[in-house]
Amino acid sequence: MSLGDDHHSSGDYGGAGQTRLRLPEEDGGPRRGGRSSSRSLVTVVGVVVLLIAAIAFANRGGDDSASAEGGDGDKPKTSATAPSGTRPVQSGFAHDEQGAQSAAANYAVTLVSAEILKPARRDEIVRQVFVADKQAALADKFDKVYSQEFLGTIGLDKNGNATGGNTYVSRTMPIGSKTTQYSDTNATVEVWCTGVFGTAGEKTTTPVSSDWFTMTLQLRWVDNDWKVESFSQKDGPAPVPGDNKASSADEMSKAVQEYGGFTYAR
Repeated sequence: MSLGDDHHSSGDYGGAGQTRLRLPEEDGGPRRGGRSSSRSLVTVVGVVVLLIAAIAFANRGGDDSASAEGGDGDKPKTSATAPSGTRPVQSGFAHDEQGAQSAAANYAVTLVSAEILKPARRDEIVRQVFVADKQAALADKFDKVYSQEFLGTIGLDKNGNATGGNTYVSRTMPIGSKTTQYSDTNATVEVWCTGVFGTAGEKTTTPVSSDWFTMTLQLRWVDNDWKVESFSQKDGPAPVPGDNKASSADEMSKAVQEYGGFTYAR
């Protein structure tokens, strides 16, 4: 479910970078017992008020956009996952090899997502991810590949939304990444990924299945950030399939709706 340049081989695979997810910390204060003077009580109340304000500030943000996956508005609403309550960084990657790998992992998640099948959302993604001098050509290429005819073959309407009460999913999770070329201005990063894609529904002809692939991204340092100049994709490496029992279409639809997809990888 992705668009790229010509496929090519590039040697061994592995994960030099480690996936890091921010987890919520437990909030709480020390227990206080015994008597205290009115001045101490005022101090305690002041500390509690400040603590509550700090927690509220840290947890504000949330998600301000609806999930790209799913069908009608009556289904459970999910948000793009931000475990700590703090919205993930969308740009401004570090100007070093680690920053290039972080950028590549994030962009891989976006480029193989349900969002990019939506014409309105796709234009925004192209502007955010790609270098300026490549945006027009790539936008035109995306529009031709993800045509209305193509969307119809996978059960989506012209706006990239699932039809017939079905639920469409396309989510990518980077397993690891490595840099094969790096300089202050350019970097080539391979991102090994797995993911799920397809349409969950009783009469779907494209049921949800898993996939393993490696995406290679050529990055350029421009305007104080890493942006994509070109990318390609090839199959594998893939592990031996497990003996997991396939879930029903209803179970898969509920999972897509109830578990918000990650919008960042590192």
